[in-house]
Amino acid sequence: MCIFATMNENILPIHFAPLQGYTDAVYRRAHARIFGGIETYYSPFVRMEHGEIRRKDARDIEPDNNPGLHLIPQLIAPDADKMEHIMSLFIEKGYREADINLGCPFPMLARRHNGSGMLPYPEEVKALLSEAIDRHPDIRFSVKLRLGWEQAEECLALLPLFNELPLAHIILHPRLGKQQYKGEVDLEGFEAFYKECTHPLLYNGDLHTVEDIRSVTTRFPRLAGIVIGRGLLANPALPLEYKQGTPISSDEMAKKVGQLHTEVFGSYREQLQGGDTQLLTKMKSFWEYLLPDGDRKARKTIHKTTKLANYEAAVSNLLGTY
Repeated sequence: MCIFATMNENILPIHFAPLQGYTDAVYRRAHARIFGGIETYYSPFVRMEHGEIRRKDARDIEPDNNPGLHLIPQLIAPDADKMEHIMSLFIEKGYREADINLGCPFPMLARRHNGSGMLPYPEEVKALLSEAIDRHPDIRFSVKLRLGWEQAEECLALLPLFNELPLAHIILHPRLGKQQYKGEVDLEGFEAFYKECTHPLLYNGDLHTVEDIRSVTTRFPRLAGIVIGRGLLANPALPLEYKQGTPISSDEMAKKVGQLHTEVFGSYREQLQGGDTQLLTKMKSFWEYLLPDGDRKARKTIHKTTKLANYEAAVSNLLGTY
């Protein structure tokens, strides 16, 4: 049985966590127009590669590509110099908020002290954050992090530093970096941080249903917000269902997902230069998380086919039988 919000419940703002390769500007625009319900969209992290900012990252945060959205650009960097290059881009584009990623769990980046790979090194974290705030006192900085890379106590060791800094908020995903997305979230680890954190704290991790959201907000009543990534890719209507207190019907979901697909498909068709093969590859990722309870045969066809016509027929079948 689904548990939905009562009218007198304190409904927290929902924020869309970034996922590399999924929540780009094309997807954000379409989601905001068709589903909505999001307080803030975070960009997938902008980073330096071979001495320069990746062009696709710069294009993704271009204000003209994100009309009408509250977008906070996110950066990932192992040191202040690389961070400063990225911050120059953010400021040039008119942003006055920035999120610093201390949570990315991917080993290739983490072993170079990016993301959660920096958490075991408090002095490096202090240098990065202090330099950011000292150089840009007019920017509202937030931090997204994990409990640690190797041990949950790593975030607690950093908490005095976080509490001293003028951060706008903190987003905590209660897993270790080395777990990536495996295993269970550690709610006891989150609670230890929650009890001592003096900044607005937002929860992120394994929120797939309204019941999941309410379970977390009940246990942690001082939360300032909820941040959802994969759960929103699976059910783009989740914030709407949480806020209105009722689930949307299967017919309405199929209709809205169809609209979402049409808009994303059309935008990629205009934007991508690699023909049907590139378009098909890109659209397959669109379905990686979406509607996991949809028709299995249609989903299999979507992921296996090499022909655009077969793909479009499978999408039509999936939505028609949802």
